[in-house]
Amino acid sequence: MAINLVKGQTIDLRKNDKGESFDLSSVTIGLGWDVKQKNGGFLGKLFGSGEEEEYDLDAIAFLLNAEGKIANMGRTVQKGNHNISMFEGDVVYFNSMQHPSGNIWLTGDNRTGAGDGDDEQIIVKLNNLSPAYDRILFVVAIYQGKKNHQHFGMVENAFIRAVDRTGKEIARYSLSGDATFNGICSMTFAEVYRKDGSWKFRAIGEPHSTDSFVDILQNYR
Repeated sequence: MAINLVKGQTIDLRKNDKGESFDLSSVTIGLGWDVKQKNGGFLGKLFGSGEEEEYDLDAIAFLLNAEGKIANMGRTVQKGNHNISMFEGDVVYFNSMQHPSGNIWLTGDNRTGAGDGDDEQIIVKLNNLSPAYDRILFVVAIYQGKKNHQHFGMVENAFIRAVDRTGKEIARYSLSGDATFNGICSMTFAEVYRKDGSWKFRAIGEPHSTDSFVDILQNYR
């Protein structure tokens, strides 16, 4: 049975305190969320005539070295009329969905959050990950949240979970928005890090007002 974590709690991903072991050859980090139902009250007035509004929350992974830094910022490439930065570097995000090692990738970019279960998934082959990487930080940001006046106070049932290769859920950290998250447009949800030959999972839940993960990234350069 998966462990429901609280903020700051850390667990061993390889086996739990009941002796249950997990296959870390491929671990799915799943992230999900729902947008609070609109009504005729404050939110109804806020959103207008009851039309559904799309929320585009993006999952991002920072691969950090032993110094807690991103060693490879990737390169800039041109796609169509746009320049794409940080391509094939140590940041996995919607414009660079697969790490050049092939051991971590984003399965897709869900732009609405519609549907049950994981809305976005990042898959990591932890057993194959180079020793050059000591920690993976998982961040979720609301795309253009500032411009669209969207924030985590309007999001509920948000979670991050770790699932092993066989489909067993190892741990889950849930976070439902309330007034304390008003104006919060991104969140450092959790991290996976090496410890004593194994991998640990830590629930972080650190809020940020910026809607750009690049701003958060500056702390790791």
